[in-house]
Amino acid sequence: MTTRKGEVRGASLVALAFILPSASLAQDAPEPEAIVSKGNPILADGRYYSTDPAPLVVGDTLYILAGRDEAPPDVNDFIMNEWQMLATQSPASGQWRHYPATMRPDAIFAWAEPGRAYAGQVVEGGDGRFYFYASVIEEDSGAKDRFAIGVAVADTPLGPWRDAHPAGPIISQRVPQANDIQNIDPTVLVDDDGRVYIYWGTFGQLRGMELARDMVTPASPEHIIEGLMGFFEAPWLMKRKGVYYMLYAGNNAGPDSPCTPAVYHACQAYGTAPSPLGPWTWRGVVLKPVSSTTSHAGAVEFDGQWYLAYHTADARDGGHFRRSVALDRLEWDDSVSPAAIRPVAQTRAPMPAAAPTRNVAGAAGAAASNEPIPVQYWIRALNDGKVRKNPLPPEMWGSWTGKNPARPWIEYRWHRPVTLTGSRIWFFADQPAGASVGVAPPRAWHLEYWDKGWKRVRGAGPYGAVPGQFQAVEFAAVTTRCVRAVFDASGEGDTHAGVGVQEWEALAPRAAAPSAEPDERAAPCEG
Repeated sequence: MTTRKGEVRGASLVALAFILPSASLAQDAPEPEAIVSKGNPILADGRYYSTDPAPLVVGDTLYILAGRDEAPPDVNDFIMNEWQMLATQSPASGQWRHYPATMRPDAIFAWAEPGRAYAGQVVEGGDGRFYFYASVIEEDSGAKDRFAIGVAVADTPLGPWRDAHPAGPIISQRVPQANDIQNIDPTVLVDDDGRVYIYWGTFGQLRGMELARDMVTPASPEHIIEGLMGFFEAPWLMKRKGVYYMLYAGNNAGPDSPCTPAVYHACQAYGTAPSPLGPWTWRGVVLKPVSSTTSHAGAVEFDGQWYLAYHTADARDGGHFRRSVALDRLEWDDSVSPAAIRPVAQTRAPMPAAAPTRNVAGAAGAAASNEPIPVQYWIRALNDGKVRKNPLPPEMWGSWTGKNPARPWIEYRWHRPVTLTGSRIWFFADQPAGASVGVAPPRAWHLEYWDKGWKRVRGAGPYGAVPGQFQAVEFAAVTTRCVRAVFDASGEGDTHAGVGVQEWEALAPRAAAPSAEPDERAAPCEG
């Protein structure tokens, strides 16, 4: 992921959830701002980004605890200094109360560093008080990874909060027993009998244990959890009709994966268990990959309806490190046992009609010379209409494998012939022109079209190859069902750099309303 969890963080692209009001300063709850949301994401104007949602129902109110992304648009890192809260009595109304800047890690936990306000969850304890389980960084620790989980307590879901365990975190690489995982993304369930269970983990490592009824003290050893196919991070534990369900960010990538074709994307998968600590059985996918590479979700029943809260990159100027909370209905299939969770249909706020465009690539199916595409790339990125200053690997097609071909190509196929008079391409590179390693701009490239065989487009050019901006060519009209961009890779002898393309447009003579979906039915033109 170039700069995703593992490489950027010491932190996790995961959860970040959110939290409530001020902290151990014992302030009153912050004043909320009234928000009227027109749909997903709930906070859409780009003033506040919200992430890693953790829903909670208290009486007639649905709360969503969330973290806050503050990264600049060209920064690939989790800049997360504080938590915030959303609340509503009616999700369908679009009327929310937004409690911004509700608290910071070091304001609650004297042993925590500022910043890295990662995912957490608020639950109501058996004593009627509220407990916040938070992923923070321990300030003074000899652990290799200093992420730890602390617990705060309050009389209301909006605080004020105080540390429920001032001696330090309840989970780290040192306590309650030694481990070598990154200890983040806690999820907690208070069961019907009052017993308390906590799960946490990331990078494919999931742990679980029982807590005492004081909500703090470990009551069992840490259990290594297996059986949840493709588990990556962000567990969410819940119970319905005597069955335990675990939502999680899954990443079993590949062309035939039920989850995601690319390693840097995640779906929301789920499993079930007959008891709070398993054994777990994978059951399916709840939510397909969203517009952000990370996926973090929580589900809750409110006023007789189940909802899934999750985050996307769909707010104004959003991105993988500028995420925003969305909320959609979650439905159950009780005709099977255990009951299945039906795939959640993502919704968006009404969008203005797209402007007419000459680009007809959105209606094409895409193909490439290196199929099956390596899982660090995503061929659908070629014609998704998006270019970013700081793309991550799934937002591009690439030919890099470590043994790179001299002449890779990419291709569009339409179901019916189209007429083209131009093309624009946006190259990605992490090496300079002429390099033989990494991903570099191609030494040269050209366009071909199918007419009872592949023919070079005449009169096109010049073929620029500067990365990070569109390279445009115009040519006399050709009518075809397939077009290719063929690249002469940078390098010397038998050693070549890879080629990377973030976006490729195919331009018709006149602008028209854009096609909504690529036509994956289009057959190859060879033969």
